Amino acid sequence: MTQEKTIKAFNGYVMLFVFLILAIGSIVAVLNTANPLWAIAFFIAILILPGLILVNPNESRVLLLFGDYKGTVKQNGLFWVNPFYTKKKISLRARNFDSERLKVNDKLGNPVMISTILVWRVMDTFKASFDVDDFENFVVVQTDAAVRKLASMYPYDNFADEGLDEDITLRSSMNEVSDALEKELEERLDIAGIEVLEARIGYLAYANEIASAMLKRQQATAIVAARHKIVEGAVSMVEMALDELSRKELVDLDSERRAAMVSNLMVVLCGDRDATPVVNAGTLNH
Repeated sequence: MTQEKTIKAFNGYVMLFVFLILAIGSIVAVLNTANPLWAIAFFIAILILPGLILVNPNESRVLLLFGDYKGTVKQNGLFWVNPFYTKKKISLRARNFDSERLKVNDKLGNPVMISTILVWRVMDTFKASFDVDDFENFVVVQTDAAVRKLASMYPYDNFADEGLDEDITLRSSMNEVSDALEKELEERLDIAGIEVLEARIGYLAYANEIASAMLKRQQATAIVAARHKIVEGAVSMVEMALDELSRKELVDLDSERRAAMVSNLMVVLCGDRDATPVVNAGTLNH
């Protein structure tokens, strides 16, 4: 298979000077001598002009001669090539692509809205020109396909009631997901001579039809986790309080009174609202 080959074209300033000399000289000679043979020099000057090409920084020119690939000019400046060459300009600059928000299913089948931001550039002008029909459209289509595949590989989030033990999720593992997306895009875009500079998730959310339900689910999960921490702390504090009372012998508690104290402390420590104290003017039994 033909590969890209970089060529160095002839100095364009020299040929521009030759063009000016031939064009101006032939016109002056025809006017002064009335010799039609000087028109040949003018015709040669006209042939020189289409061969001049200007290559700006981070641009290239792909050269074809009647369908035959001759090479690519990547050097910056003014150059001259065969006037019969077809000269196709391809930018080598980095480009941003912000994909549309796609509705896809994650690993659990939940519909999510996702988009990606891709930074890419052309590295192989031969592949970009001849191995694919339209390399810019190829980037768009393959990016959408890669995002759909990526979303199906990971769950949006971990939920205890699903019995999941996933280390990587779309929501919490952005670096790992971006690395996987970048690798997938590199494999897909290599055929077009495209280098992937960066790929990351630009937008991620549940689809509208389940967003409200999933928000409540996340809130419930957070509340359960918070309650679990509160109970752990309350048990520890009650244990410490009973140990200190026993060690300092401040009060002698039998099993019934100990159970009542534990119950009261747990209510105070785990309650949603501040406890309202009640003054007991009698004994501990009343």
